[in-house]
Amino acid sequence: MKKIFKALVVKILTLEAAILIKRHKPKVIAVTGSVGKTSTKDAIFAAIKNNVYSRKSEKSFNSELGVPLTVLGLPNVWNNPFKWFKNIFDGFFIALFSRSYPEVLVLETGIDRLGDMDRLTKWLTPSIVVLTRLPEVPVHVEYFKTPQAVIEEKMKLVQAMKPDGRLIYNHDDAIIKKQLSEVLQTRIGYGRYLETDFTARADEVVYRDDKPVAMQFKATHMENEVTIKIGGTVGTQHVYSCIAAIAVADELSIPITTAAQALNSLTTPPGRMRIISGIKSSVILDDTYNSSPIACEQALQALNEIKYTKRKIAVLGDMLELGKFSAAEHKRIGAIAAETADILLTVGVRARYFAEGALSAGMSDKNIYQYEEVGRAGKELQQLLANGDVVLVKASQGVRAERIVEEVMANPEQAGDLLVRQDVVWKSKQ
Repeated sequence: MKKIFKALVVKILTLEAAILIKRHKPKVIAVTGSVGKTSTKDAIFAAIKNNVYSRKSEKSFNSELGVPLTVLGLPNVWNNPFKWFKNIFDGFFIALFSRSYPEVLVLETGIDRLGDMDRLTKWLTPSIVVLTRLPEVPVHVEYFKTPQAVIEEKMKLVQAMKPDGRLIYNHDDAIIKKQLSEVLQTRIGYGRYLETDFTARADEVVYRDDKPVAMQFKATHMENEVTIKIGGTVGTQHVYSCIAAIAVADELSIPITTAAQALNSLTTPPGRMRIISGIKSSVILDDTYNSSPIACEQALQALNEIKYTKRKIAVLGDMLELGKFSAAEHKRIGAIAAETADILLTVGVRARYFAEGALSAGMSDKNIYQYEEVGRAGKELQQLLANGDVVLVKASQGVRAERIVEEVMANPEQAGDLLVRQDVVWKSKQ
């Protein structure tokens, strides 16, 4: 009954959203890929919001329900059927009678199953598609026959662009570049390692009192160069997000200097490599929103680049939805952890393969701690921490590793503002 009700709600809200799009004809910027969608969406919105009337997806509203809710400007009311009826009622009036509407929509789009992108592109035609990364083993791959099937499903969004649309793509990603022969619209590259239309370089971690506080890098386009500083976070994923945002702003005729200035005040989303003060003068790199092999690899790279530390500790939980690739990918990431961390804590059944990979790569078993649930992991991490330690915490959202961060953060009373999944519905879930 619940599934039937949800399907009915999705169908009605999607129809209302489609009507609203046809009435107001906003420019749609759609962000897709296997990692970095939310951070990129937020960076784009930050770069353009002061110059154009725009709206973005809230949090990670990227599903068959989240996208129409964003288009209509309605909230997710979770399991309250009466509020869903109110959403439908409000959506009807917004779709048919609204007068004012954003000129630009910045939408995050995701897929879980085959056919998800087909259903979205039946009613949504983007003017700009931003493609983040397409890794060899993407998240959700267990629901597809092959990793290539996941890539093909995501590329349907590119194929659905308007004839005069723009594809803004990660030029460093070899898998994306293999798909470009099928793209007829204008292509604009952004990247960090390979020179392209919009290039980031000289990225570095900014320190205060020997502790990381920000990321800084230079963004170049043609003869223009600007410096961007993003407070409270580290990691190249945010460099990619911001350089993509600069490229989108340029497409909307916003000067690169104006977009860069706006990005300097960007606050990255909770659970995406956020720097949080830990107990015993430690530093936490909170990357607990979700996990996949490529995202975990990026997080460990960021941990490796941190200076002035006593010890580097990686707390890695299960990477879910990898299907037959799960064991091999956990072992591979475990081997990387052995090269980048002094101590490894694993959380979950699948995460045991992290430990196997780390052991095979030469990490001593004395420096590996294995747990099956987050409560015990958090408590024992408290005892393990010492002054000067830097701790990376990363896991798929089903692990709920934000609870580990809450155990070791210096100011747990700030959890509601700093951590992911802190609303009442999530807090009530086990």
